Amino acid sequence: MVATSGEQFAAQADPFRGELLAYCYRMLGSVHDAEDLVQETLLRAWRACDRYDPARATMRTWLYRIATNACLTALEQRTRRPLPAGLGAADADAVRPLIRGEQVPWLEPIPDTLIGDPGDVLALRGSLRLAVVAALQYLPARQRAVLILREVLQWPAADVAACLGMTAAAVNSALQRGRARLGEAGLTEDLIGEPVQPDVRALVDRYVTAFVNADLATLEQLITDDATLEMPPFLNWFHGRRAYLRFIVRGFTLRGTDWRMLPAAANGQPAVAAYARSDGGHVLHSLQVFTVTIAGISHTTVFQDRSVLDRFGLVHHIPTATA
Repeated sequence: MVATSGEQFAAQADPFRGELLAYCYRMLGSVHDAEDLVQETLLRAWRACDRYDPARATMRTWLYRIATNACLTALEQRTRRPLPAGLGAADADAVRPLIRGEQVPWLEPIPDTLIGDPGDVLALRGSLRLAVVAALQYLPARQRAVLILREVLQWPAADVAACLGMTAAAVNSALQRGRARLGEAGLTEDLIGEPVQPDVRALVDRYVTAFVNADLATLEQLITDDATLEMPPFLNWFHGRRAYLRFIVRGFTLRGTDWRMLPAAANGQPAVAAYARSDGGHVLHSLQVFTVTIAGISHTTVFQDRSVLDRFGLVHHIPTATA
């Protein structure tokens, strides 16, 4: 049935809001921008709903075409959103002053709760990982769209070509180049399937326990030899077990060893909200998102931007009485 009224349109379009948000987020690397473009997509679709023909395309396909065009237009005016590890070499000195990069439009994490129910998050998990989204930002916009539509959403090449105004041959060429770029970063398998992460939460729980106990020996056992630690909006980042642990020691020296951590989830990955000791309790310090492999925790991204923390709905203070 053709959507001819606002109520009919909303009933047909609303079920796709979560996956459209995930799609726009992959394209843009910003939750705020993605939410704006989902609203723009639904508004454009509502205005044109009397021209929607279900015989030519499903509602889902039609909405994705509108969202793709909105994303491509938006990306003409935006620079890519990186993480610190994508901007230069790792910092060799874990104790030198940190350098803020407020001018950089950093890649943002997305709360799992915005994507949908746990089943939706699980299905999209591999393609939402921070490392994958960060790598996607380095692809040209159309190549980025081709990769997501073909590899993640499993669209036929002909449909992607029609959506992007390309030939099927051009779509296949863009797909090969995009896969090669992610392959260079070791991320192709993460994109097309859920990463193998046995006992992920249990390992993160062990890490949290070791951190709040300032147990450096256990922390050393739980991270990989090539572990990476980065902290947007700071430009500094650290690579390798030794540098990672030296920075943790620096943090304990500056902020003490009395911490609290609450579980969270971002980008289909385990995360925690970290609270440092302050007068009258503990104050929100950061959101920490973990990449976990069979060998241990291989990557920790620490977000401290207030707008990011607010988006996750985290409490800002834990009083002493309840800490």
